[in-house]
Amino acid sequence: MNKILSRLNIESQNDNNGPKVTLIPKLTNSLFYLWLATIFLVPVSVDAAGPEKPNIIFIFADDWGWGDLGCHGHPYLKTPNLDRLASEGTEFYQFTVASGVCSPSRAAVMTGHFPARHSIHGHFATVESHEQRQMPDWLDPQTVLLPRLLQKAGYATAHFGKWHLTNIMVKDAPLPINYGYDEYGAFNCSGPQMPVHDDVKRSIKFIEKSHSEKKPFFINLWIHEPHTPHYPKPEFMKKFSHLKNEPDEIYAAVLAHADARIGQVLETLDRLELAEDTLVIFSSDNGPENTGPPSHRNTDDESTGPGFGSFASVGTTGGHRGRKRSLLQGGIGVPFIARWPGQIAAGKIDDITPITAVDLLPTFCAMAGAKLPVDYTPDGVDQSAALFGKPSSVRTKPIFWQWNSASKRGTNWPTLAVREGKWKLLLGKDPQQIELFHFPKDRLEADNLQATQKEEVERLKTMLADWKTTLPDMPSNKCFSTERTK
Repeated sequence: MNKILSRLNIESQNDNNGPKVTLIPKLTNSLFYLWLATIFLVPVSVDAAGPEKPNIIFIFADDWGWGDLGCHGHPYLKTPNLDRLASEGTEFYQFTVASGVCSPSRAAVMTGHFPARHSIHGHFATVESHEQRQMPDWLDPQTVLLPRLLQKAGYATAHFGKWHLTNIMVKDAPLPINYGYDEYGAFNCSGPQMPVHDDVKRSIKFIEKSHSEKKPFFINLWIHEPHTPHYPKPEFMKKFSHLKNEPDEIYAAVLAHADARIGQVLETLDRLELAEDTLVIFSSDNGPENTGPPSHRNTDDESTGPGFGSFASVGTTGGHRGRKRSLLQGGIGVPFIARWPGQIAAGKIDDITPITAVDLLPTFCAMAGAKLPVDYTPDGVDQSAALFGKPSSVRTKPIFWQWNSASKRGTNWPTLAVREGKWKLLLGKDPQQIELFHFPKDRLEADNLQATQKEEVERLKTMLADWKTTLPDMPSNKCFSTERTK
């Protein structure tokens, strides 16, 4: 932990010009025009003077904490392939996801909207639970969706891995193929359930097929790890037997196996000479799961089968407060690594640009030359300039979070939050629960400034109240199962 905090402190010691993020040297003529486009925030397309459409692989882990990387100083986890990705790309320390739990976080990536706009406030489970929580039974397949926009722009599109934009218990939910994909293999969805570890195998086949057909490709590779149930492989358990602690051994083995599979994807890009044509991004849907008691040794999942339970969920947040299910940084502040050799700076850290999950749709579309519908307004902004090495603390739109299942105690108390400029405000169900933090200076959310910054608190509270008036009161009945009661 001290190593993680030490690195954070070192990287935060920037001069007045911001973090040490540099433009990539030796620009070619075509890349020079790309650079100019990013400066003026002009969406880059294949028709502009710049590189052709990049292939895009978005790797979305499940419950992978900010501290659960070797390159973030973890004391025993080994993640050589993700460490390689970081050394060959840029890390964004101010990245956040849209929720502290799975389904709303994933809906934000797909739609470019805060998940509350679709009444997705928690994880998809049974129809009965959705009714109780005033949620739909699935994400609307007819809304504006990232894969469909890229598909229309000429991309071959695929989804492999976890879905969780409905669940297996909702038998009449749309299949992932209905969301703008040419091919899919998934679990936590309706219909057939793909074996968990077939995710990379299927991805590699899709890469090879798209390459042979000379088509740019987009893959959502949403891996299972390190969500429960845990499925450690014996060969990886053996590598960590020296830890002499079963939960640590299981967790390390599970993440090492995931890292090895990601390595297979990177090796495929190298083998096919596609690395310099491909944007690879790694992130996580939320922070690490809370560690359960010894009685939570085993668990089962209808989609993926039985395995080890949360007693082995010993993930780390890198010193941030909160974990999964929290709007504190430990729940929504996750790794975000972007690599595109020759386009995105290698071995750099951007510690000032506030990027969030709803930005991915407009950013990917700008880089791919995919047009946004004229009647669609994303909550996110195009962050391609930041990816290309032009960090900025200036953001044109605030970031909002809503968590209806907040409690009144522990780190799960915030039910609403907003990040605007350098400020992040959190509100609880209890009116006395108010916290205000200065970012990125106070990334660990240790110094609550609400008592000394009352004007900022009131301004941001008004902003949250105004935002709530734009949200639907109830989910659309277009996304209701026939199992719904009258």
